[in-house]
Amino acid sequence: MGQALGMVELISIPAGIEAGDAMLKAAAVELVTAQAACAGKYIVVVSGEVAAVEASVEAGKETASMKLVDSLVIPNIDAQVPLAINMCSDPGEIEALGSMETFSLCAAVAAADSAVKAARVRLIEVRLGRGLGGKSFITLTGEVAAVKAAVKAAADVEEVKGLIAESVVISSPHPDIVKALL
Repeated sequence: MGQALGMVELISIPAGIEAGDAMLKAAAVELVTAQAACAGKYIVVVSGEVAAVEASVEAGKETASMKLVDSLVIPNIDAQVPLAINMCSDPGEIEALGSMETFSLCAAVAAADSAVKAARVRLIEVRLGRGLGGKSFITLTGEVAAVKAAVKAAADVEEVKGLIAESVVISSPHPDIVKALL
């Protein structure tokens, strides 16, 4: 069985730090990232075996209490997603470019995972609320038809419905826009 990814999103930075500590103490998980995000939010993202990630997220939710905004557990997360969250992905040649903006940080992660599982695309980045007023965005690349299919699949995921602010697919992005994204 593959790795799972779990995430909690809180409306308080101190409560987020406390929830992250509880998550890491509750189960044998690996910290993907823990950081402040815009609008005074804090996110904690962990990975590991499904049962451990579920226990970790549950501990984070319990600790967060009323400060919890959202949470998720994705079993069998695509390996591209944690790398793109940490801006460590190598998208290779940029063909068509897809970009999706979400209102929720958790929705961005769910959308990214759904997109890469739905079509042959490569994630460029999953930007979680840093400098975005509480929003997030995903950038990905691949052939035009694949990028269109990935963006559509991401928008149709239950955890994402109603949380995509906007999306676009550009068939041949200008090299300068590509440089700005990398």
